[in-house]
Amino acid sequence: MSDEYNNQAHYAMDEYEDYGSTHSVDAMEDVHKYLTFVSDGLNFAIKAAYVAEIITNHHITVLPMVPSYVKGIINLRGQIIPILDIREKMYKPPMEVTDASCIIVLDINSISIGIFVDSVSQVVDVNEKGISPMPSNSPQELVNGMMTIGEDTVLFMDCELLIQN
Repeated sequence: MSDEYNNQAHYAMDEYEDYGSTHSVDAMEDVHKYLTFVSDGLNFAIKAAYVAEIITNHHITVLPMVPSYVKGIINLRGQIIPILDIREKMYKPPMEVTDASCIIVLDINSISIGIFVDSVSQVVDVNEKGISPMPSNSPQELVNGMMTIGEDTVLFMDCELLIQN
């Protein structure tokens, strides 16, 4: 390898920024991409590895006799995907649909599920060692951690619990 390549690689490592860590190669092993989104004024994050796609303006077919947080199903290129309203799943009032509202389609252990959210924010790099556990008296059953990113407190959603409940 040339010295120029090594200098560029070293410079890239020095300039790498992520949340919740120091800037070292060892710390980068615990760095993963997360998609952040807003629901009921709260900031959430989910592992980007679970995100299959983000869709807007998709018709949701309402189902009878399901919990209120199950908004219905969508047919996405021949695949039937259940849609959950994250607000109602966390015992909040149902959301009003806006231009920023969207469905995040997740693939969790080969199970597809959609979550209806107020808006999607950004993808961020997060060092998972910097995620703090939730207080033991927290009523947030779908949240397994929190972290301050920039000026916002972000709650980390446990996607595995979405498919278990």
